[in-house]
Parts: sequence; C-alpha cells; structure tokens
Amino acid sequence: MERAGIQIEDVHLSFGDTQVLKGVNLDIKPGEFFAFLGPSGSGKSTLLRAIAGFGPTPQGRIRIGERDVLGLDPWKRNVGMVFQSYALWPHMSVRDNVGFGLKEKKMPTAQIRPKVDAALDLVGLQHLADRMPNQLSGGQQQRIALARTIVVEPEVLLLDEPLSNLDASLRVQMRRELLRLQRQLGLTTIFVTHDQEEANTTSDRMAVLDGGVIQQVGSPQALYDAPANLFVAKFLGTANILEGRVEVDGPEARFVTKTGDELSLPQGSKADGSNIVLRPQNIEIHREAGQNALPGTVLHKEFLGSQIRYLIEAGGTEIVVDQSHSVGLDWYEVGANVHLRANTSNAVVL
Repeated sequence: MERAGIQIEDVHLSFGDTQVLKGVNLDIKPGEFFAFLGPSGSGKSTLLRAIAGFGPTPQGRIRIGERDVLGLDPWKRNVGMVFQSYALWPHMSVRDNVGFGLKEKKMPTAQIRPKVDAALDLVGLQHLADRMPNQLSGGQQQRIALARTIVVEPEVLLLDEPLSNLDASLRVQMRRELLRLQRQLGLTTIFVTHDQEEANTTSDRMAVLDGGVIQQVGSPQALYDAPANLFVAKFLGTANILEGRVEVDGPEARFVTKTGDELSLPQGSKADGSNIVLRPQNIEIHREAGQNALPGTVLHKEFLGSQIRYLIEAGGTEIVVDQSHSVGLDWYEVGANVHLRANTSNAVVL
C-alpha cells in the first residue's frame, strides 16, 4: 500500500445558509495517524466526508498524494472509509463481506480468496470467515469492517467515529488495535472522534475544530500543554480558568484574580491576557498558607481510586484539584478552609 499525504486548501462548505466548514487548511503527512477532534456540530465528520467524496462538493482544493480529488466520485479517490455503523451486509458471510470490494473491481476469483484471507489474518479473525455478521460481537464486526476496507489497498484510511458503538473496555482494546494496524500498514489515517482520550492515545497530531473552524493543530501533548485559546484549553482535559489580569513590573510578572489574590508568573510573561489556565494536577492543597497560594474552601470531593478530585472555591471561581491517593492519606472535608499552591510555571496565559 502506498503512502499518500493529504493537502486541504481553503475549503468552504455550506448547507443552505449554514456554513459548516470555513476556510479549512491542513497538511497531513504520508503515513501519519491524524485525528479530527471536536464537539458535535464542529464540522469534523463533514470534513472527513469531503475528503472521501460523500455529500456536496466544497469550494477549495483537496489533494491526496499528487491528485486533486475534489469533484471526483468516491470510488475514484482510492480511499477506504470505516463508518460508525460498520455497514456490513447482513446476508453475506464474513468472507463475502471482506471480498465485496474486490469483486466490484472485477478481480479474478482465484486472486480474491488469498487477499481476503490475508486481510482477515491481519485483524485476527480468519477463523470466523464463514460466520454471518449477526453472529459476531461489536468488536468483531468493527474488525471485519476494517478488513473489508484495507483489502482494497487504499492510499488513505478514513475512520468516522468507529469505536462509538462499543462499550468502554472494548473501546480501549480496539483503539490499541487500530494503532497497531495503522503502524503495521503505514497507512495515512484520519480518525474522527469527539473523545479526547481516543485522540490523545492514537494520533501523531490532531486538529481541534469548533464551528467549522480549525482552532489549533499539533501533537496531543503540545495542544494540552499550550492551548491556543480557551476553547482548546477546556476541550482537551479538565482546565481551571482563572479570570483577572496580568501585571508586569520589569522582569517580574504576577496574575491578580478577580478577588485580588495574586499568583507569581514566570519571568518574561507578557501582560496580554486576562485569563490563566491551570490543570488540576498542577495545584496542591495545603492547610497552611504559603508562597503562590490562594485561600479557598472545599465544596465537594470525589474518590476516583487512584486519585481524589476536589472542587474548591478560590480566586473568585470553582477550581478542580486532583490529589494522588495513597493508603492513610488525610482527606480534606467539605467546608474545610485550605490554601491552593499553584505551579504557575505550567500556567498558560490567554
């Protein structure tokens, strides 16, 4: 299978008077596992379908490898797409489902069987070749849908929320399987999801979309650590947003909350933001005051096994703090007066 990059240039698409894609530009590298991440209605599935050739033709340009595919029929684009529903033929056996695309291409029957066997072996389900789809579990059906897609040797693999119909534990197993398969084949892959954990654990890079606009592109770690705006900060994990102002005095900088409490910021911070973002794991709870601390009151606590999650009113807002759990740990009770010491070296000013 050949590796092909994807270039998306100034793509616009409207449904009636509603703009669903607004000037999208992306450069996806050959062999990359790329995710489109965003809430419902953000445009991520519409963008995927535009690449595949489903739905109305957008304005702009979409290239797969060296070919401009905009306006081409889906079957002429040499892409493989796995849908959320798997879309298996219920009256066909597993073998016939996987071989369907090869038959449509008029491949000789003698060549189809070894290719189907190889695809089924790749997803570990060759022993189920003679079963019908209704005799398979959800995870097995998903693997068959993958085998049916990769057997035709596409240049690009498109995955439209393929794990959303699986239960939580199976989703974890299958996303690992997806990544293993992608790495083995070296296929350029785009994975559409609204689940940040799925995107974080599979993708080399991702694009976060909202309102038909790409908010930020980068590796999962880069977007989590340095979000470009408040939407990305809130969408990628739990984020505490403190409102106030940044004050700079020579090399020194500090953040003043709405309640007048102060937190020192790293040297060189610029006075061009009215919010700072603090992640729950970058805040410590103490009974006594200290440097870079906000006074607060415990509103709620949850035991999550490996950690305790607290909701604390401080700095004029409600702040989430995660504390690692260990045997004999002293918990803070609801109503307790505490002090939050923030590691502002990891704070993002927005």
